[in-house]
Amino acid sequence: MALNDNSKAQATKEQNSAQSDVIELNVGGQVYYTRYCTLTGFPNSLLGKLFSNSKGSSNDLPRDFRGRYFIDRDGFLFRYVLDYLRDQQVVLPDHFPERGRLKREAEYFQLPDLVKLLSLDDSKQFPDDLYNSDFDDGQSSERFYSSYSPNRRFGYITVAFKGVCAGGGREGQSDAKAKKLPRIFISSRIGLAKEVFGDALNESRDTDRPPDRYTCRFYLKFRQLERAFDMLSESGFYIVACNSSLAASPIGHYADDRVWSNYAQYVFY
Repeated sequence: MALNDNSKAQATKEQNSAQSDVIELNVGGQVYYTRYCTLTGFPNSLLGKLFSNSKGSSNDLPRDFRGRYFIDRDGFLFRYVLDYLRDQQVVLPDHFPERGRLKREAEYFQLPDLVKLLSLDDSKQFPDDLYNSDFDDGQSSERFYSSYSPNRRFGYITVAFKGVCAGGGREGQSDAKAKKLPRIFISSRIGLAKEVFGDALNESRDTDRPPDRYTCRFYLKFRQLERAFDMLSESGFYIVACNSSLAASPIGHYADDRVWSNYAQYVFY
């Protein structure tokens, strides 16, 4: 019996030790899990200084309502900082427009070698004027379109998902409403949408516009939102914004008879 108690105590001790090695961070609202040794791998960095003595003691970082260490910095860009702490290198997406901001984050976290990496000239980066709005200079949009090049493989794509669902309702009515299938709409520059989605893009509603024009009249031939996300990810896109809404039609005297529409938009760069 004593042996069993000792074994349980040892297992509990090992479990607590393993749990204490995992640190939970809330960076600008984004939650990250990492190890103590990862954060202290660069002793002279800000995180190395903060956490070097935090194992078994407290540091000066505030905690959120769940007890996670809170760091008031850009939560999205911290993923690249954490990658560098893990692997001593960082891999950025093609045509990454946040290089300057990421360099500022590296300076804040006191990672001089990462700052040097981000300061290196990269011939793949486009000049800043390519990221300006087509109306910033007060010129007509025609000037912007005339500078279009098929090799300019970057931009924004908005994916809109519209679905319909029904309440319980009376038998027969519910079945008819359920037959309304969802649809995925695409808004972007025509050439960019065709490059990403190819034959999966339904062009029947917008067939005669040149690739340098913008459209919101495309929709996909399939109805799986995850499939659209996979295609965007494979093309180097990542999500930058999203919103959704749920509305009920005024038709129907009772809540169970109403048709509910779900509309969501996802913006990718």
